[in-house]
Amino acid sequence: MASEAEKTFRRFAVFGESSSTGTEINNKNFSKLCKDCGIMDGKTVTSTDVDIVFSKVKAKNARTVSFQQFQEAMKELGKKRFKAQNPDEALENIYKLMEGKDPATSGVTKATTVGGVSRLTRVAKAKASQDGKR
Repeated sequence: MASEAEKTFRRFAVFGESSSTGTEINNKNFSKLCKDCGIMDGKTVTSTDVDIVFSKVKAKNARTVSFQQFQEAMKELGKKRFKAQNPDEALENIYKLMEGKDPATSGVTKATTVGGVSRLTRVAKAKASQDGKR
């Protein structure tokens, strides 16, 4: 189960980070992982909880966490998310939530060309619109 979690960890660790090797994950991608995998539900586990746990497991001056530290963070979040279960079952359920997940890109805004912009960015059209102003 941990190997599947490690694959998910690596996919999120390199997401949006061209220089990342996938061995460490930053806070932004850690939060994204928790949100996309359903660990952060907004009620029992909030974004504040995720940030606090991340700060707790990382080294003093570090900005990223290793997979080992990540597992500690998942134990902490598992206790909070699945209170009724023992810590091992909670961690197992966290890993089940992570299984096969990829970083979601839905809801990401894309640039679109609107009428006036295309007139200004195409040389032929820009000259045509300037001709009438002389």
